[in-house]
Amino acid sequence: MIRKFGLFLFFCAISGLALAGLFDREVSFSESELQSMVDRARPLEKRYGEWLALAIRTPPTLRLGEPPGQIGLSARLDVAVLGGPPVPFDVTGHAGLRYDDQNKAFFLDNPVIETVQSAGLPKELQPQVRKAANQLVAAYFRERPVYVLREDGNAQEKAARWLLRSVRIEPQRVIAVLSPF
Repeated sequence: MIRKFGLFLFFCAISGLALAGLFDREVSFSESELQSMVDRARPLEKRYGEWLALAIRTPPTLRLGEPPGQIGLSARLDVAVLGGPPVPFDVTGHAGLRYDDQNKAFFLDNPVIETVQSAGLPKELQPQVRKAANQLVAAYFRERPVYVLREDGNAQEKAARWLLRSVRIEPQRVIAVLSPF
């Protein structure tokens, strides 16, 4: 009798898991939707002591799924060394994506700058500039969401505000899995 009851509970649990998957729904947000939100962000400038100043004057560009499962990013920054004139340089990197349920918004997670390129930047300064650029990009995206689920949005956004279970990044889109379980 106990064995039959245990078997019954096991099958109920398996059935419940299978049914939970039946009610899952996926909705997606495009790369252009995320980029349009980033394009509205204001510039940011940060000083590192008296010898280095960095600035993001134009919004970074996002590429979903480059590298796979991540968000690729590229940006043009300005660096001024020892109060000199700003020297433009390009950075590329990647980041994850995190969902903040309190703000109902998606933020870049742990952005990492991989490359720094500039004809006007001495090679010996590139490691320090890359480190400072990494801090600047992290600060830039810390409070700036790349997408916000709006209360007055379409039906899928309204559902995602309450039923979001997980998120994954694919080429050119973010997939949000919604589930009532």
